[in-house]
Amino acid sequence: MPKNSSLPRIAVDAMGGDFGPGVIIKGAVEAAQTKKVSLLLVGREEELRKELAKYKVDHLPIEIVNATQVVEMVDKPSEILRKKKDASIHVACRLVKEGKADGVVSAGNSGATLACGMFVLGRIKGVERPALATILPTEGNPVVFLDVGGNVDCKPFHLVQFGLMAEVLAKDLLCVPNPKIGLLSIGEEEGKGNAQAKEAYKLFKLSSMNFMGNAEGRDVFAGKFDVIVCDGFVGNAVLKVSEGVGKAISNILKAEIKKSFLFKLGCLLALPAFKRLARRLDYAEYGGAHLLGLNGIAIVCHGASNSRAIRIAVEKAGAFVTSKANEHLVEGLKANKELALFTKRALPEGRQ
Repeated sequence: MPKNSSLPRIAVDAMGGDFGPGVIIKGAVEAAQTKKVSLLLVGREEELRKELAKYKVDHLPIEIVNATQVVEMVDKPSEILRKKKDASIHVACRLVKEGKADGVVSAGNSGATLACGMFVLGRIKGVERPALATILPTEGNPVVFLDVGGNVDCKPFHLVQFGLMAEVLAKDLLCVPNPKIGLLSIGEEEGKGNAQAKEAYKLFKLSSMNFMGNAEGRDVFAGKFDVIVCDGFVGNAVLKVSEGVGKAISNILKAEIKKSFLFKLGCLLALPAFKRLARRLDYAEYGGAHLLGLNGIAIVCHGASNSRAIRIAVEKAGAFVTSKANEHLVEGLKANKELALFTKRALPEGRQ
């Protein structure tokens, strides 16, 4: 085990991500250098040792755990559970299940991470489906936005459960005592949206959450809500459209600045402001999405994560362990009896 067992032990799926183990290990090593976490790097041992040899790690709490299989993006979650039990994400989740690690970080196949999380770590009692929650920057305070890809098909009661989990996360992570909850829809008025949104709206109103009604797309970054809930299909599309818009604006701005010396001079004067803006909008600053509803801490990173995003994700996982965020989530859900009310079994027929 890592040399300093008092530190949070984070199992890192070193084979996940679009750029291979090099980027993952660089970010993980940088996290270990903060001396706030210890690492279990999970993957093909020979490859990982080759990458680790690039850094001075003898003094760092890092251990390699061999996993002979790798999950490909085309692999189906069900096949991974049955045929790839020695895949890096599968092994990493088992380490958490067995108490050898305190949390897991992966930039690999998110479907595989969700499946291994559900069937290896298991769900918190009462949670029908785990959800991927990310923190987005806004004009004001950050917002907890979910689901961003864990569940593409959801029932209305699933969305209410997502809200219950995100409410606890917002209280614990964002220190908001009474989070304002919004349901993403196509209009702010009650009755707007598809059948799922309309029924979910009614269920949210029955809950004791501080439900503020529908949130429109333009509200996501406005800072009006502390939590915005939607299904994983919509949430993932919103997230990727936002990334695309950000990159397009950046590229357009760079092209315009190059057209004039005065523009370049003005940009030079405004450079500190541009850097602060870029930092606020950079997905890497938020590390990854927290997989809520599991019996353990799991952070799912963007497949194209750079080393900084991995470092921040590992540090975030360590901070969640230290602050006992998952224990607080379990306690918060247990204290809120409503979780048991918003399930397929508990709701009357026709309100599911």
